[in-house]
Amino acid sequence: MRWIVYILTTLTLLSSCRKILFEPDMASTDPYINFDYLWNEVDSKYAYFELKGVDWDKIKEIYRIKLYRGMSEDSLFNVMGGMLNELRDDHTNLVSPFNISRYNVYLKGQDNFDYRVIKDNYLKEGEYTTESFRHGFLPGGKIGYIRYGSFMNSVTDSDLDFILNRYRNTSGIILDLRENGGGSFSNITKILARLTPVKTLVMYNRTRNGKGRDEFGPYEPFYINPSNKTNYTNRPIVVLTDRGSYSASTFFALATKAISGITLIGDKTGGGGGLPNGGQLPNGWIYRFSISQSYDLKKVNYSEEGVEPDIFAEFNWWNLKRDEILDRAMLFINNYGT
Repeated sequence: MRWIVYILTTLTLLSSCRKILFEPDMASTDPYINFDYLWNEVDSKYAYFELKGVDWDKIKEIYRIKLYRGMSEDSLFNVMGGMLNELRDDHTNLVSPFNISRYNVYLKGQDNFDYRVIKDNYLKEGEYTTESFRHGFLPGGKIGYIRYGSFMNSVTDSDLDFILNRYRNTSGIILDLRENGGGSFSNITKILARLTPVKTLVMYNRTRNGKGRDEFGPYEPFYINPSNKTNYTNRPIVVLTDRGSYSASTFFALATKAISGITLIGDKTGGGGGLPNGGQLPNGWIYRFSISQSYDLKKVNYSEEGVEPDIFAEFNWWNLKRDEILDRAMLFINNYGT
């Protein structure tokens, strides 16, 4: 689909931000030229002005008056990065040779994850590391726990075959995506294909396609196709999320809303339901921002502000012997169907 190409292009762009991109080749260093270029790019392509109630014209007034001839690159970066942060969007960044601007949406919520608590108190019988996954049997041996820390980390068929075969006789599995800041969209489909019994429509996406800030293309459906390899589809699955579950984790959480047998427990995700794209300023700096919106099956758009859990739970930092979110997930699985 077209919108998947956007995120792959952006990842390639950011991964190639080597020094060569910032070498001057007669590019303009005028602060006004670079500021106006960035403001206009966001104005014509950003996807969430209306949803977030952002007055982009007013923001231009506030930040442009901070410019002056001869200002340092560092000062210019702070002005332009501050302007972008007004969008309250962690998919919006400015990248220079000396700094990267970011909004840090996860700081808006409580920290709800400490793996040491899980390893010391829940995986006492041993922990497996299978490439990008850390997993083990929870106390009692009836529930499998699977930690996936980043969608940037590879997911292979052999990894999933081994893990799902190991827990094939459990009464349920828990997939922990807390503090998973996102990454490769393709890893979403690889995992969900093993957890989906039938081809399932899980979301829609629209991409900004006009000069008007509320002009978008058609709703594009996105499906998950079940895998013919080892799967886990006939017992309860719990996915744990929090405000640190961003971007690909938000897409994953949104998709689970349409898949029977999967329950979200924890806090709402951090958002990032718009796919990013970007480019290069006249002075060589790199930028990106969200150009699309994602919707549930009722075409309600709430993924940028975070996908709500089916069951809310939060970590109690006064008791580091327990993980209340994990406890709630275990209770749900043990009582499933009763």
